[in-house]
Amino acid sequence: MYSSIYGGIILDPAMMVIPMDDHMVHRGHGVFDTAVILNGYIYELDVHLDRFLRSATNAKISSPFSRSALRSILIQLTAVSKCKKGTLRYWLSAGPGDFLLSPSGCPTSAFYAVVIDEDFSQCKDGVKVITSHTPMKPPQFATVKNVNYLPNVLAKMEAEEKGAFASIWIDEEGYIAEGPNVNVAFITKEKELVMPNFDKILRGCTAKRLLELAPKLIDQGLLKGVAMKNITVEEAKSAAEMMYVGSTLPVLPIIMWDDQPIGNGRVGELTMHLSDLLWDDMVAGPDTQRIPISYV
Repeated sequence: MYSSIYGGIILDPAMMVIPMDDHMVHRGHGVFDTAVILNGYIYELDVHLDRFLRSATNAKISSPFSRSALRSILIQLTAVSKCKKGTLRYWLSAGPGDFLLSPSGCPTSAFYAVVIDEDFSQCKDGVKVITSHTPMKPPQFATVKNVNYLPNVLAKMEAEEKGAFASIWIDEEGYIAEGPNVNVAFITKEKELVMPNFDKILRGCTAKRLLELAPKLIDQGLLKGVAMKNITVEEAKSAAEMMYVGSTLPVLPIIMWDDQPIGNGRVGELTMHLSDLLWDDMVAGPDTQRIPISYV
């Protein structure tokens, strides 16, 4: 763990703590992001870091370090951890100071980062989802990756209580939004990849990368098109294929929604082609996407 409160990297788990008076703890005034570590490389660190700093600006939190310093800390932390496969998670908080509402009593913001050893793999089995009855966050908060995740937690718990993997949020206009901590995408019967617009939901880094890679399948004649648009529930449930898109998945096939099969009720062929594109990018993509770590 790295903590700007300690001013360095901590290797003893007992020391990996956050002060109780940190406003991220008792007021939820903080933002975070996550990057994947795979085969000794950090995947898409720069796009995640850019989103992290945009979230911080929207949350009115100033970073105690420059972007380049934050990037350097995260790379050094990964090297010291010796972790070759896992996640790199990091937070920017209004900082410790007092237990009041305003952060005006906090002398400085705080930066924390943790490397977590996780044995994830490419998802190939389909899952069941439900429509969430937990209200989604309004766009001002949904578009910022902040630590206020109570709606997300309740939506996930609701799904698990009903025997599903996770849920799908529908916005107030009746359009498909997102999952509790992942984006959602569909393959239409016309073989077009469609995703909801990002104007009311989180701009997923993995989802954006999938949109960049998907035209390869158009060139191969497997996919007819790629689009972002408003998607009604009726359109979504009549799709040929459905999937979650997120960092450690990177694509998770969805085969049933509210006890209704999606397409033929089996993992879709195009879903797995898209999954392969992302997984290959994670394993052997260009230098712009993967940062090699010199482990110490």
